[in-house]
Amino acid sequence: MKGILINGNFLCRNLTGVERHAIELCRRLDGLVAAEDGYALLAPANAKFVPEYTHIRVIRSKTAIKRFPFWDMGTFARACRRLRMTGLSFSNTAPLGKRCGLAYIHDIYAKDFPQDFSTFRDRLICLYDRMQFRNIARFARHIVTVSQFTKERLEQAYGVAPERVTVTGNSWEHFASIAADDGVFGRFPALKDSPFYFTLGSLSKRKNLAWIAAYARLHPDETFAISGKAISGLVPEELGQLASLPNVVLLGYVSDGEVKALMQRCRAFVFPSYYEGFGMPPLEALSVGAPVVIARASSLPEIYGGTAHYIDPHEPGVSIPALLKEPVEAPEAVLGAFTYEKLARTLHSAIESLPD
Repeated sequence: MKGILINGNFLCRNLTGVERHAIELCRRLDGLVAAEDGYALLAPANAKFVPEYTHIRVIRSKTAIKRFPFWDMGTFARACRRLRMTGLSFSNTAPLGKRCGLAYIHDIYAKDFPQDFSTFRDRLICLYDRMQFRNIARFARHIVTVSQFTKERLEQAYGVAPERVTVTGNSWEHFASIAADDGVFGRFPALKDSPFYFTLGSLSKRKNLAWIAAYARLHPDETFAISGKAISGLVPEELGQLASLPNVVLLGYVSDGEVKALMQRCRAFVFPSYYEGFGMPPLEALSVGAPVVIARASSLPEIYGGTAHYIDPHEPGVSIPALLKEPVEAPEAVLGAFTYEKLARTLHSAIESLPD
C-alpha cells in the first residue's frame, strides 16, 4: 500500500509510552520502506523536535498545534485529502469519517472507566476520547493496538471485526540506551541505604495508588518510593493520604536516568494498575533485573506471563516479601518477544497488506 502520511501530533505531546512508541516505530519503519513507497510525516510547526529519516519524507506544516482536536480533524485531515495519502495516527486520535485512515487505539480506558473522569473538563476529555474510539472503530481502514486484551475489548465494545485489528505490542529497548542517574539518591537520601519498593506512572486513578496507600498503612516497616506527575481531574484522593505516611517517599517528576537508577536499586517494582492497554514500565524494570509485582488485571497477565509476581488490585492484604520468595520465570523470553524491530515489521506488514 502506498501513500502513507504519518500524523506528527506525537511530536508536540509530553513523552509518555504512547509518544515513545510512535517515535521508535517511525524510526524503525524508516529502515523498512523505500523512498518510492511514499511514506511521509507531517510535523507541526511547534514540534518539540523534528526527526530526520532516510526514506520517510518529513513535511513541515506551517500550522502549530494549539488544540489537538483542531489538528487531527482539520490540518491533518486536509493534508491527507490534499496529498491523496492515507493517514497513520499513533495517539488514539484520527481524522473523522472517511479520512480516518489507519489508527492506533492503545486502550479504551475512557470507555471502560468513565467514572474515573470526575471534573467537568475531564468529563469532556472522556467524551472526546469515546467519540474517537467510535470513529476509529467504524471508519479506520485498519486499527492497530498493543495487546490482545485491547483487541478483544474493541471487538466486544464496538463490534470491530477481528481481521480489522493488528496487535503489535510494545517494547523496552529505548531503556537500554539510558544511563542510570544516581543523583536521585542525593535528593532523597532516605532511599540511599534502606530497601524500598518503587512505583512509576502518572498519578492517575487507574495507577491504583489506593492499593499502595492501603498496603503501606498495613506495613509501616516497608518503604515505597512513588514517582509521577499528577494529571488534572484524574488524581486520586489517596495521593493526600500517601503524603502523610512516613514510609512513603513522593518523588514527583524524575528523569529517565533516575527511573533507571531506582529500578536497579529497588527491592521490587510494584505496578498495581487496574487498567492498562499494555503497561510498559514493568518491562523496563525486568530489563534491568528488578523483580516486578503487578496486578492480575487487564492486559498485564497476557504480557508478563510467568515472569511477574501477581496481586489482586483490590486486595492489599498480602505480603510483598512473601510474594518475592515465590519462583518466577526468567525475563529473557518476554524481553525478546517485544522488540521495536518486530513491532515495526508487524505494523509495516499490516499497512502493506491493505488494498490500494
